[in-house]
Amino acid sequence: MTNQPVTDHPAHVVNWRHRAWLVAGVTFVVLVTASACRSSLGVFLAPVSDDFGWSTATVSFAVTVNLIVYGLTVPFAAAIMERFGLGRVIAGALALISLGLILTAVMTAPWQLVALWGLFLGFGAGCTALVFGAIIAQRWFVTRRGLVTGLFSAAFATGQLIFLPNLARLTQDHGWRTAALTLAVVAIAIIPLALLYLRETPSDVGGRPYGAADDWSEPARDSHGDLGVARLALMRLREAARTRVFWILAGSFFVCGWSTNGLIGTHFIAAGHDHGLPSTTAASLLAVVGIFDLVGTIGSGWLTDRYDSRYLLGIYYVLRGVSLLLLHLVWASTVQPPMFLFVVLYGLDWVATVPPTVALCRECFGPQRAGVIFGWVFAAHMIGAGMSSWVAGIIRVNTGSYDLAWWSAGLLCLLAAIACLVIPRGEVPTTPDHMGLLRSPTPS
Repeated sequence: MTNQPVTDHPAHVVNWRHRAWLVAGVTFVVLVTASACRSSLGVFLAPVSDDFGWSTATVSFAVTVNLIVYGLTVPFAAAIMERFGLGRVIAGALALISLGLILTAVMTAPWQLVALWGLFLGFGAGCTALVFGAIIAQRWFVTRRGLVTGLFSAAFATGQLIFLPNLARLTQDHGWRTAALTLAVVAIAIIPLALLYLRETPSDVGGRPYGAADDWSEPARDSHGDLGVARLALMRLREAARTRVFWILAGSFFVCGWSTNGLIGTHFIAAGHDHGLPSTTAASLLAVVGIFDLVGTIGSGWLTDRYDSRYLLGIYYVLRGVSLLLLHLVWASTVQPPMFLFVVLYGLDWVATVPPTVALCRECFGPQRAGVIFGWVFAAHMIGAGMSSWVAGIIRVNTGSYDLAWWSAGLLCLLAAIACLVIPRGEVPTTPDHMGLLRSPTPS
């Protein structure tokens, strides 16, 4: 098999009529919708707390469960998709997210909040996480893979840009329950697209991946269906956990989650409220973060196709760390230039870490293992996010501010930057499973 682009469409010319771009478009819409549903918890945190009289720590705990379940679902979701098919799994996940949002509107107790936000939304969002996008990019694209991964990563920012300001306004004018039900309707509306257009591979519709040569043949799939979904995912973890590179990737992505979804994504609007900044204004600032993240993440995909991912990650984590260390200085009751500078610096690398991390998983573990192993790396990301959400809530309750949360996250980012620079190059040899059920890596 060759990975050279087809001769009638040179590498610098994009053939937009190729079916891969339709599949990528549907994938982007799914990711935008799912990320909007999950990130809406940041908008709902303060209103739910005020409505029921629950503490910030109580509501933050539900978000923590959501993020951890989200993260732990991801590697199993990759294996589930291998077994049951992309379209059916994504449609089921969107249905579960919708059900969780609908039932949230009639909940009456904290345990119900934990069950609905934590389990329903957590599991559903985990099945529609970036691993889903990584699988699409891997199967449907030979060229432009880094760019497509960047576009999928930017879906999170697009969800913020489109939904958060409108959700905040809808919550302010009509209540958080109306906003939650509106999101549920949007998620339900996306289900038919997933069922109609998400196919496993281009060969299922008689085609080839984008950029594949005329003599392209479909690579061998990971043929361990008899092992079961959970067992295959756990075996992949055991295999990767024997390597230092996995722990560096997982550890740096843990920090990534700690400093994004769990901290800024969950507590930024509430922190703005502490400083007299209206919730709608804080949500709009997060949307602006989304604009710059859209630019930064697509740019990161382009850079990943051309430069060493280790250096890119080092730069991204340094920029994020510095911006968080200085965040406590820029809060005010109105938006001042220093806050806008934070939004730009932080926004440019919110999800920019994803394309180089995906690329390193593929480089170090090979294409057959990269999907599930990136799932475990992403699980570390969401565990970090979950812990950060809870810890930041506790810091806020005990100190009256989020300053310590910003500082600790900034320092962790600087440590992650250093760790990424020492990731070894080339495919990492792994020891076969002791039962002999997993093949040793083959050169890609």
